[in-house]
Amino acid sequence: MTSISKKNNLGSKIADLRETKGLTQSQLAEKINSTQSAIARIESGRQNISTKMLKKISQALGKNLVSLSSGTVSLVIEGKKELKGTVTTNTSKNGAVALLCASLLNNNTTTLHKVPRIEEVYRLIEVLESIGVKISWTDNTMVIKPPKKFDLKNIDVEAAQKTRSIIMFIGPLLKNINSFSLPQSGGCKLGSRTIKPHLYALEKLGVEINVSDNKFHVKKTNRKPGSEIILYESGDTVTENILMAAAGETKTITIKYASANYMVQEVCYFLEKLGVKIEGIGTTTLTITGCKEINKKVEYTLSEDPTDTMFFLATSIVTKSSLHITRCPIDFLELELLKLKKMGFKYKQSDSYFSNNGKTRLVDITTLPSNLTALEEKIYARPYPGINIDNLPFFAIIATQAKGQTLIHDWVYEKRAIYFTELDKLGANTVLADPHRIFITGITPLKATELICPPALRPATILLIGMLGAEGTSILRNIYSINRGYEKLVSRLNELGANISYLNEI
Repeated sequence: MTSISKKNNLGSKIADLRETKGLTQSQLAEKINSTQSAIARIESGRQNISTKMLKKISQALGKNLVSLSSGTVSLVIEGKKELKGTVTTNTSKNGAVALLCASLLNNNTTTLHKVPRIEEVYRLIEVLESIGVKISWTDNTMVIKPPKKFDLKNIDVEAAQKTRSIIMFIGPLLKNINSFSLPQSGGCKLGSRTIKPHLYALEKLGVEINVSDNKFHVKKTNRKPGSEIILYESGDTVTENILMAAAGETKTITIKYASANYMVQEVCYFLEKLGVKIEGIGTTTLTITGCKEINKKVEYTLSEDPTDTMFFLATSIVTKSSLHITRCPIDFLELELLKLKKMGFKYKQSDSYFSNNGKTRLVDITTLPSNLTALEEKIYARPYPGINIDNLPFFAIIATQAKGQTLIHDWVYEKRAIYFTELDKLGANTVLADPHRIFITGITPLKATELICPPALRPATILLIGMLGAEGTSILRNIYSINRGYEKLVSRLNELGANISYLNEI
C-alpha cells in the first residue's frame, strides 16, 4: 500500500468517526485546537499526520487511531557527527549466556556481577524461570537459585526458540537429569549451523541425542564416557557444551581441537570457581576433571567483550573521530588492531591491567582520525587466536572508508556476506563473489537511507555504524537483532555526541 493510499484510508476513517460522533469538521478542529481546512486536508488524504496530531484526534473522537507495531523498535540517526569522549567496554554477551547455562550445574546459589541487560539474556532468563530457577537481578548483579528439581515440562518454548544458546542447556542438565527434551533453537539467521559437533562430542560421554522437527531429545546411556574427545568442529558453543557436560563427570576427560575463544575461557574460569579442575585454558587442548557433587555458593564477575570494543573502534574510523575506549580485552583484539594498523589506523594504547576476574588482560585505547588503505591480502576469520568471527563484519564497513579494494572472506556462515551487500544502500561499492566472499571498494562517501535490520546481530550493527558516518538522516528499523547483543548502545553513542532518537512505528 502506498503512503498516499494509507493517508486516504486513515482520512476516510477519521471522517467516518467524526460523522458518527455528529461533529462537523469545524467542531472537530475546535476540539483539537486546529482549523477546519486542516481537518479537510487530513480527511482527503492531502496532509501528513504526526503522531501527536493522531493522538489529539483519537482523544477527541474517543477512538484510538494510533497503534505501535508489535515488538519493533526503530531508530532515527542524524549522521556525519564527529564523536568524542570516553566509552567503557561492556561485559560479554556470549560470556553471559554461557554462564547462565553453566549455573545449572550448581545446586547452590550462583551470583554473577556485571550481567549485560540485553535481549539474549532476557530470553534465557525466561527459559530458566520457566523450569523452576529463581532469579533476582539488581543493577547488574544477578542471583541464581536452582530448584530441587527442574520442571522441563513447563519450559518456555517461545523464548527457547529465540536463542541458539538453548542448546548449551544440554551439557549442564545432564548432571541432574538422565532423559529430557529441549526446544530447537533459533537466534541469528546465518545459514546452515550444524549441531552435529554437539551430537558427536556428547556421544563420547555416553549421551544420545535425537533431533525431531522442533526438539532435541536427550538421553544418557549405560556407555562409559571416553577419556578423550576430538571435536568435529572447533566451535565455541560445542566446546562450552562439552565442558559443562564433562564438569559433571569425575573421570578426567581431554577435549582436543577445542575453541580457545574468550567466552570459552570465561566458562573455564567459572567452572574452576565451582571446583572443576581444568588444564590448558587458552589452548585447543583442555583436560577436565569434574565433580560428582557441585553445591557451592559462588560469585563471579563477567569479563569484557572484544566485539563491543570492536564496535567502537569501527565507529571511530567511519565517523573520523577520536575516542578513548577503556577496558578493552587486548588478547582478543591484537590481530584486529594489527590489520587496522597496517591499513593506516592510528591509535594509542595503555599498559595492560586485569579485569575483575583476575584473568583477562585489559588496555585502554585512544583512536585518532586516520586515512586508511585497503590491504592487499584478504581479511578472514579463524578460531582464536585468529581474527574473531564476530569481529569480521566490522571490517566490511571499515573497508568502505579504505582506499582500494578489500576482499572479505566469511567462510563460516553462508548468508552473512550476502547481508554485507546492504551497505550498497548506504553508498558502498560491493561485489558479491559468492555466499562467502565479498569485494568492497573504497573510499565511498556514505549517504543516508532507510533500512530494516537483518536478522543477524553483527550485520545489523555495521548498518548502524554506516548511518553514523552518512550525510543526512537515516532510519534503521526493527533493531531487535542489535539489542540481542549490545546494552544501552543508543545512549552510549549519544553520550559521545551522536544524534540518535527512537521512532514510533505507526
